[in-house]
Amino acid sequence: MNRKNISILSEIEFAGRYTKAKTICITGSNGKTTTTLLTYHILKKAGLNVGLAGNIGKSFAKQVAQENFDYYVLEISSFMLDNMYQFKADIAILLNITPDHLDRYNYEMRNYVNSKFRIAQNQKQEDHFIYCADDSETEAVIADFAIKAQIHPFSIKKEVTNGAYALAQTITFNLNHSDKLTMSLSDLALQGSHNVYNSMASGIAAKILDLRNATIRESMSDFKNIEHRLEHVAKISGITFINDSKATNVNSTWYALESVNTDVVLIMGGVDKGNDYSMIKDLVKQKVKAIVCLGKDNKAIHDAFEDDVEVIVNTFSASEAVEVAYHLAKKGSTVLLSPACASFDLFKNYEDRGNQFKAAVREL
Repeated sequence: MNRKNISILSEIEFAGRYTKAKTICITGSNGKTTTTLLTYHILKKAGLNVGLAGNIGKSFAKQVAQENFDYYVLEISSFMLDNMYQFKADIAILLNITPDHLDRYNYEMRNYVNSKFRIAQNQKQEDHFIYCADDSETEAVIADFAIKAQIHPFSIKKEVTNGAYALAQTITFNLNHSDKLTMSLSDLALQGSHNVYNSMASGIAAKILDLRNATIRESMSDFKNIEHRLEHVAKISGITFINDSKATNVNSTWYALESVNTDVVLIMGGVDKGNDYSMIKDLVKQKVKAIVCLGKDNKAIHDAFEDDVEVIVNTFSASEAVEVAYHLAKKGSTVLLSPACASFDLFKNYEDRGNQFKAAVREL
């Protein structure tokens, strides 16, 4: 269609032309779905008339045609952003930028970065741009983009103004126009530093909308995360089994390893999208006692970790991987399915992979 000079529009662009609803738009390499669902949960709990769409939920276009929501929380991928032109986010959230889908961007990281920053295009002074001040890729280039919106950073490393920060086990939401909100990290439903980032991003959006502090605090305490994202499956013979099948890139696996506080038997592998495993080498050395490969071609995993892990085993089905991991694990340790790869060599999709993993665990 491009060859015939016919414009290709993303659904977000198309549906956005037919609604006056306020939009909260979330993108990033990791954490999009969790942050989108948490933001939706907070707004819903606050009594707002809100829809959920984009990469998750029902079709945005169908909801615009059939419903009459005042707000939409939209999970937006780089693919959607590439074909978005006039659409404007009232509140834009950019969580992080790490190498992913680089095959789509001629293996040029800057092309991918530019795609992610399209979330802020068309924003005006009355709009809001929320971003992670600790993300090196974002920090390196943010000055290159003429962002007109009000900017709200979040950090776990330093105090920031007009945003949120987490220091000394406490999150502080410190926006210019609203009363301060503080919350203990131990009260968050989502644990692990990556989820602190997700919670800060959602909380800033809620504060921008002037939602009550009590509602925000309660929503962040009782939120339940999605299936296949650090999902607790079972504890058998003192071994914890966690399904993180949605981790289809190395950065997602880094987050998963970072959130587990025991020895790990790591099940990983699948379709490798040009992965750089050096990012997780330190965490693998610290925590991983054995790797169980689940995929047709596991050479890259063997090459990356043969000097760091004593045992690396190849398996070719979820049931085989679970059986092997169970025998390699010890009481008190964790069997973590966090593949760092796409699933299409052995499974229909990451949901199928996660469901087969869970079924195999329950048969032990």
